[in-house]
Parts: sequence; C-alpha cells; structure tokens
Amino acid sequence: MEPRDHNYYEANAADINLADITSSKHNAQLLRRLCDGDLRSCAKELTLGRVGGWATHFHIGEGDDLGWLGYFIGNSEYLRVLNIHYLPEDERGEQRIDAFMDGLARNQSIRTLCLNGLGDYGSIALLRALGNLTQLEQFVIHNNNLDPTGCSALGTLLQSGFSKLEMLHLQFINIDGDGVPALASGLRSIGPSLKTLGLPDNSIGNEGLSTLVAALESCTSLERLDLSHNDFSLAAVGLRTLSDWLQTVVLNLDGLYLQGCAINDEGLQALAEGAVNHCKDLDLSANPLMASGLRVLSTSLQSESCCVESLFFGWMNIGDDIAEVLSRGLVGNKTLRCLHLRVECEDEEAFAITPVGWNAFSIALCDTSSVNNTYLSNHTVQELWHDSHDFDEDEDIDESVVLYLQLNKEHPEHAARCKILMKHTHLDMTPLLQWELKFLPLAVGWFERAKSCTTLSIDDYNHTDYRRRILQESEEAFQSRVLTSVYEFVRGMPKKVLERRNELALVAAYDHKIAMVEEENQRIRNEKKRLREDVQERDRKIAKLEEENKRLRESWSH
Repeated sequence: MEPRDHNYYEANAADINLADITSSKHNAQLLRRLCDGDLRSCAKELTLGRVGGWATHFHIGEGDDLGWLGYFIGNSEYLRVLNIHYLPEDERGEQRIDAFMDGLARNQSIRTLCLNGLGDYGSIALLRALGNLTQLEQFVIHNNNLDPTGCSALGTLLQSGFSKLEMLHLQFINIDGDGVPALASGLRSIGPSLKTLGLPDNSIGNEGLSTLVAALESCTSLERLDLSHNDFSLAAVGLRTLSDWLQTVVLNLDGLYLQGCAINDEGLQALAEGAVNHCKDLDLSANPLMASGLRVLSTSLQSESCCVESLFFGWMNIGDDIAEVLSRGLVGNKTLRCLHLRVECEDEEAFAITPVGWNAFSIALCDTSSVNNTYLSNHTVQELWHDSHDFDEDEDIDESVVLYLQLNKEHPEHAARCKILMKHTHLDMTPLLQWELKFLPLAVGWFERAKSCTTLSIDDYNHTDYRRRILQESEEAFQSRVLTSVYEFVRGMPKKVLERRNELALVAAYDHKIAMVEEENQRIRNEKKRLREDVQERDRKIAKLEEENKRLRESWSH
C-alpha cells in the first residue's frame, strides 16, 4: 500500500466510491453515515470487529481500506463512542493499522473509547496515536495483555493531556510489575478529573497496590475504585496504605470494590476503618474472611463516622459464627441499608445460616428485652439478600427477620414506634418516673405520633391482596393502651411531686380527662345495653304478633 497523507484523503474524499474501499454493502453504508454526519440515527456509536450484523458494527474484512476508515472517523463531528475489538495483524496489517491511526488521531468528537482483545502491535499503535484525543471522557482497555513497552506507552498517553478523562477502566491487561509505576505516573496527570478507576483482574499485589495508592493522592474527585480479582493475600501493608489514604484525603468514595482479592483476616483488619468510614458501597465478596477478622469490621460499623450504605459478602457461604458477628455491628449503625449476605446468581450456594444465626439478626433488628432496647435496635437495614431472591423451602429464615426488614424499608420513619407497639403490649412507665411530670407531655406526644402505626401496611406476598397490616389492633384498642399508660404514669408519681401546684393541675387535668373518657365509655356501654333490651323487646312483640296472626288465620279457616 502506497503511503498516503491527510492531504491525499482530503483531495479524493468527494470522488471516492465507498464500495471500492469496503468489503460489504453494510460497511459502505456505515462510511456513508460517517461522511454525512448521519450517526445521530444510530446512537452516535461505532464498533469495529470481526463480527458484523448489528447496525453500528463495522465488520473489518480483507477488502476494507483502513486508511479511509480512519479518515472518515477522524473527520466525524458526531461520533461519540468508538469500540475497537479487532485490528488485522497479518503481513499487511501493520501498514493498515498505521494508516488507520493517522486518521483516528485527528478526531475531536469521540468521548468514549473502548479497546478489547487487540494484538500487541495494534494496542501499542493505538496508545501512541491517541495523544491528540484530549476530549476523551471514558477510556476502557479490556483483554489486552500489555508488555513493558505497552505499559510505557499507556503511561505516556495518560501524561499527554487527558484533562477531561472521568473514567479509566483497565481489565485483563496484566499491568503488575513495570505496568503499575507507568500507570501511576499517568494517574498523577489525569487525577483531578478522574471519577472512576477500574483495575480488576490485573495481578496487582502488595507492592503494586502501595505504588498505586501513592498515585491516588492526586485523584481528588475519585468516586469509584474497582480493584476486584487482584491478589491481595499478602497485601496487608498495601491495604493499610489504602485505608490510610481514605482517611487522609478529603473525599468519600461512592464505591470500593474488592471482590475476589483473596483478602484474609489480617488484610481486612488493616483495611476496615478507612473503608467503612469513607465508602458508601463496599464489596468484599468472594474473600476468605473468618469471624475473627470480621469483628474489626463489625466494630467499625458501630462507629458514628461510619458512612457505608451497602456491604457485599457474596460467595462466602456465611454461617452462624459470621452472622452473629455481623449482627452485632448492626446495633447502633445508622447508615447501612443493604447487607448482602449472598448475591443473585445461579452458582451461589444456599444460606448456611441456621435459626441460631437468624435469631441474632432478629435481635439486632428488634431487641424485645425492653422498650429501650427495642428503640435502640437497628431500624435502617432493609436487605440481607438480593431483593429478588427466592428462598428454597429448606432455607430456614426467621419470619421476624423478613418482617423487620420490610418494615425498615417501607416505613423507616415509623419503624421504631411500630416495633415497640408490636412487641410490648403493655408499656411499663415505671422507668420514666424519675423524670417526674416533665416527661408526661413527651409521653403523650409519642403516643400521638405512634397513632399512625395502626393504619400502616407492608408487602406480604402470602396475603390475599399482597399487603398486610403491621399492627392487628383497632384504633379503640390503641386508645385504651394510651389511657392505661398515662393513668399508670400519673398514679405512680411520688407524693412530693404532687405538692407542686402546677403539676397538681396537670395531674388533675389528665385525671379529669381519664374520668371523662371512662364516663363516656360507661355511657356507651349503657347505651349498648339499652339497645340490646330494645331489640329483645321488639323480638318479643313480633313473636306475639305472629302468634296472633296465626290464631286469626285459623279462626277464619273454620
């Protein structure tokens, strides 16, 4: 192929026959859309690969001129997403790739670029050609095993001025060793704009993790960090560095993903404080964690500075020992919404938790030992498993756990009051007497706010209309509870308190109110009795009239 520069393509673009530079009619149509700016009709996205068929897939074949393809992509003002899944690396492949890169490097519209499964030459050529694409916002490299030369090219690219890059995802490119220092140098340049950094499946170990964390200091806008499926089995030092970084930088991550990193108890103890206090989503699934290591995490969950909202423990076959440790962490926690003990997938094992473990969760969600302990229970956790999880018949999950979770989810503002009313039919007011009459208005106010609990319902797919009332209690029964509690409180006051005039007036007012209610109840009972007597008298008269009618009919018949 003769060397051709940009001027050649400019001079011949108007007269070129697209059928002559493509291997199929479909490819020619895609080039026509690129020429005409008609990619708006196909989501402004183009995929280059070996497989065609989709509207935006350009199937690279022997008859496709990659120089012209690169030219049209470079000139496009509408193309926003470019996926490159294949570039030929045959005898003519390098020349074709170079020609393609010359055109691609001129593009100023692409915002998202994804490279997947390219060969060594294609990967390095792309990395060297992309320096002018300073408008890139998302850059993904997947399944490209970069050698030291490729890693160096990646670092140089990131340092070339990607000031708008918000997402960088590198997966299955094996960057540990020489690659991490090169990447770290690039991160220092793009750090201020970067919001998402994904480095899963890259064989990063302890040394690589420590080097990476040092570079993250410049990532002041980072929101998500994915380090899943790297080997941190011997990375306690690196995980400690990560924890320290989380505690020193002025940011809270929306997500920290460490799935399948072989993190052991020592590593978790090094990581726990920083991760729990500075991450909303924390994924520790598929790690060989034991109850001893999780105790540190459980203690961190009880901290007032805890900000984690979702915690993932899938693929761990959690049993009673871990369930009891995690349940203790729920007591006092105010942020956690989802504690996923398993994930939603076909190969996930069933729960290994027995009624002992579920009882621990039940107590954490609603400790019925006293009213105060019920109030101090956890009213924020809404899920212990994936929402759509269908339980097997042999999964002995405590029904009370399901009830408390549903209550926390549907009525979080009423959860504490509902649990108190559900589990304490008689509210013992004796512990409140130490506050004397100062507490009485607060008690009455609490009952007023709790009144709405008598009308609330939650989802229940076992119920006929898929809803069930939380409290099986009528409004009259609730009012009776209120009056009984207030009466016991007033009557239990120390005599010296009653000597104060203003408090005597308050007591008298409530005594008068109670007396009026009792009088009204008595009047209603008397009225009901009178009505029953009237009904009975009416029935007697009707029976008498029927007998008289019968007698008259018989006399007329004779």
